[in-house]
Amino acid sequence: MLDSYLVPILTAFLTFPVAAMLCAIPILVMQYRKHGYFNKIRGILLYLFLLYLMNALYLVILPMPASRHNEPMSTYMQLIPMNFIQDIVKETRVVWTDPSTYVRIFKERAFLQVVFNIALVVPFGMFVRYYWRKGWKTCLIASFGLSLFFEVTQVTGIYGYYDYPYRLFDVDDLILNTLGGMIGYVIAEWAYKHLPRLDEQVDLSQKRVSYTRRAIAFIVDWSVLTPVILLLGLLHVPGAYFLATFVYFILVPYLKEGRTIGKAFVRIRITGQGEHLSLRKILIRNGLLYLLFGGLHALSLSLNFPGILEPMYFIGLFLLDAVVFIHVLICLLGRKQRLFHEEKSGTDHAIT
Repeated sequence: MLDSYLVPILTAFLTFPVAAMLCAIPILVMQYRKHGYFNKIRGILLYLFLLYLMNALYLVILPMPASRHNEPMSTYMQLIPMNFIQDIVKETRVVWTDPSTYVRIFKERAFLQVVFNIALVVPFGMFVRYYWRKGWKTCLIASFGLSLFFEVTQVTGIYGYYDYPYRLFDVDDLILNTLGGMIGYVIAEWAYKHLPRLDEQVDLSQKRVSYTRRAIAFIVDWSVLTPVILLLGLLHVPGAYFLATFVYFILVPYLKEGRTIGKAFVRIRITGQGEHLSLRKILIRNGLLYLLFGGLHALSLSLNFPGILEPMYFIGLFLLDAVVFIHVLICLLGRKQRLFHEEKSGTDHAIT
């Protein structure tokens, strides 16, 4: 029976790095949006929660049938509450009049199944109370909902992927899982005073805006702007790239106090070092970055250079990219260093 638990757990740990990479940006954005900054303890806890959910799900659905066209089971549901007590009594080798045999129960399948079903949702209840600071009613409903999700996943054959269900829908699992969630809630409530506090007040004005946060804003901005540029190009609008970038990166930040869609998404804005962000500052800053540097790359895609000018242009562009890459690398390694377009414009980032 132990092997049936070890294989799903090992699978969860092996696949966790992939899930962690896929969830990195959503976790960062969630913290930026809700708390205004990235708290390392919160981040670690969210990854632990992800690892827990993966373990719980794999324990519920693994091992899977060898083929999608599996054979039907004799029954798909067990709807008698507390039936596990009868199973324990029926299968146990314990002699209730002989206390020396009581230890046998800890090796028996029916008893261990009950313990597993309770333990499966204990961490969930702890997270609900400690991380999300929810009350017992919320924990009760959430624990039941998680257990119901597991049972429905099983009884539907992973929502129709398999021809027939390969696990039993058991009402006792709902009861025991929910009990486990509430036990986790009680443990977290008792241990709260000994755990790191997550609700501390932080002065966001003193927090540095990381390059990771700015990179996410950059990705969001270009995810919005690229389709617009392509549409303008299809409509044969002259200077589509320059028109779109001027409106999006010059006019919009000026009118929205340093915010674009991407920057608003991660709760940051461009500032003019304590003064109102002037059009001149934003024009220098984003003009250097998007109109000049980005524009040189955009021209390389649209212009036809005669003769030797084309290779010379691309060589020059490559050298420029190399210089910019080294400059950015230096700024990344030396946190107090400012990027060229920020230094020239006298601008910076602040958390909103």
